[in-house]
Amino acid sequence: MADDIERRLAFARDLIAAAGELSLTYSDRVGTLTVTSKGVQDVVSEADVAVEKLIKQRIAEAFPSDAFLGEETGHSDFPGSTGIWVVDPIDGTQPFVSGLSSWCISIAYVRAGVLEFGLVNAPANRELFVGGRGLPATKNGQPISLHPGTDLTDGLTYLGCAARIPADDIIPVFARLMRRRGMYLRNGSGALGICDVACGRLLGLVEPHIWSWDCLGGIAVLQAAGGVTNDYLADDGLTKGNWLVAATPATYDALVEVLRG
Repeated sequence: MADDIERRLAFARDLIAAAGELSLTYSDRVGTLTVTSKGVQDVVSEADVAVEKLIKQRIAEAFPSDAFLGEETGHSDFPGSTGIWVVDPIDGTQPFVSGLSSWCISIAYVRAGVLEFGLVNAPANRELFVGGRGLPATKNGQPISLHPGTDLTDGLTYLGCAARIPADDIIPVFARLMRRRGMYLRNGSGALGICDVACGRLLGLVEPHIWSWDCLGGIAVLQAAGGVTNDYLADDGLTKGNWLVAATPATYDALVEVLRG
């Protein structure tokens, strides 16, 4: 099985690099792209569709017995599948179409309910994060480490939210963080936010509900770096999404209280 996972990881490294190159050809002409709305503050561009098509097709060719879950094309599973790839072709489409750099490609591989590895490529920032079970957490091939802070006043917390979350549900989270004198940011990409925790830029990330394709790649990197999360895949988090706290061990409990009350 170890050889099987290593083979998929090596394949994923090449694949996410190719996907990054393709995505940049679209970002270079972002003003001309076709963009449609999936809901309030939720858009999809032709770049999302093209990048996911590339990833899905190459996975199907290389590992035809593997299942696939992508933000744009959904869930393709079947009896006897040998694991599932979870993909967001462009996490942070709104920043992407706005000409910002806070977007990425996220690829994760899950087998038998276990997150084996994840990769997050932020082409506009020239950063590739990789991590997984038994693997080091790296950025551009170099080891990364968590923030040394022990209190929410020692750094920044990523406060994630989406338009589908009622304001009355997120405002109390904001208030609890402020009462602890924590400070927050949000860049529009959950996967990148989690990687920012993994490499010590942030103390943690909290989000009332996040989809698996938006976070599993980053979670794999964070866990490899020594960070902790709630059991995200519980209660069918893979297909239904879940709440998420992704943090340093020292700040995890405090951030659970911030999110959950």
